[in-house]
This record gives sequence, C-alpha cells and structure tokens, in this order.
Amino acid sequence: MTKKQRSAERPGRGPAPLGAAKELEDLPNVGPATAADLRILGIRKPRDLLGQDPFAMYDRLCRATGKRLDPCVLDVFISAVRFMDGGPAKPWWKVTAERKRILASKAES
Repeated sequence: MTKKQRSAERPGRGPAPLGAAKELEDLPNVGPATAADLRILGIRKPRDLLGQDPFAMYDRLCRATGKRLDPCVLDVFISAVRFMDGGPAKPWWKVTAERKRILASKAES
C-alpha cells in the first residue's frame, strides 16, 4: 500500500485490522465527516455495518440531509460495509467503477 493510499484510508495510519476496528474512525476511508454521516444513520460502531446495504444507506442519508450527496460517499459506504463483512481494506476509489456499473444496471431495470 502506498503512502497516498494509506493517508486516504485513515490519515496518518493504515487501516485497522477487522477485529481492531472499535470506533467508526478505525475503518478504512472513514474520518470524522463520514463517521458523522454514519451516526446520522444510527450507526455508532463498526459492527453496526454488518449486513447493511450501502446503497440504501446512501439513499437514507440523502433523505436525512435533504440533499443529493457526492457519490463518493456511497463509495466509502461500500468499502466500509465490505470491510466489515470480511473483505479487504480498499481505498474508496477502487469501488467507483463497480458502483457505476451497479447504478447503471439498476437504472436499466
């Protein structure tokens, strides 16, 4: 992992191992702003992300804030949920192409 990737995931630190993620900010890509967004959704601890649907989370957050948020927020949600479901720690931008494919597929149906 490059220094740039590590700082994008957790400024000044690498990602916490899955079992070591005790606070939201311990998750890859989650800093104070994203942690605040997650708390709006009632997510207080990393374990609260288990089994969550990041697309539904993003939609709920947009409704709660009354505005359409940057889709990069959704990318962060995807990476955090997948990490808590046992996936590897990935920078949020590594899921952008997948997010675009999924949304395009949903739009077609």
